[in-house]
Amino acid sequence: MNPRGFPPRRPRIRENVNEAIRAREVRAVFPDGSVEIMQTSAAIRKAQELGLDLILIAPTAEPPVAKAMDYGQWQYENKKKQHEAKRKQHIIQVKELKFRPNTDDHDYDFKRNHAIRFLTEGNRVKAVVQFRGREIAHVDLGKKLLLRFAGDLTQYGTIEGQPRLEGRNAHVILSPVKVQVQTPHPAAKDKPAKAAGPQGGAAQP
Repeated sequence: MNPRGFPPRRPRIRENVNEAIRAREVRAVFPDGSVEIMQTSAAIRKAQELGLDLILIAPTAEPPVAKAMDYGQWQYENKKKQHEAKRKQHIIQVKELKFRPNTDDHDYDFKRNHAIRFLTEGNRVKAVVQFRGREIAHVDLGKKLLLRFAGDLTQYGTIEGQPRLEGRNAHVILSPVKVQVQTPHPAAKDKPAKAAGPQGGAAQP
């Protein structure tokens, strides 16, 4: 009991570290590269003799995998990996581009180029044709414009369904095309080159 009358604070238990590991035995990995299936208590003792902690790194394995390492270093590496993963994570956004049924070619090309940039950045694109007043009688012109727009972007985006009319707007959504890396056929590597004749010309009979 401390002077203020409060009970002493219990030491914080570090989950999946040392005595908090509940598995009876583990596949223990040590700094020298040795791997051994052993009783958890024995693995903890061996790690502590090396001045290290035993940390469970693969709890679902059979048996669970534990590694002898410095807890502070392990925390640092984990935070670094999480930060790196978060930095690389790309949040997909929906970028909206608005048209009128009588959009001129200059404005159309300008917005198409924007759509190409959005799609190549991994975002989705929502193309919207807005109808005002009597323009609603020409919905077919708006849908044709949207289909033309989607057709011009097939290299960069895939259309999600046909153009839809909602109120006084028609729209279509495009998703970015996944880039596939083409690898040369194995036979192409092994195909011998044609023999050249004298002075690099064709071979003589």
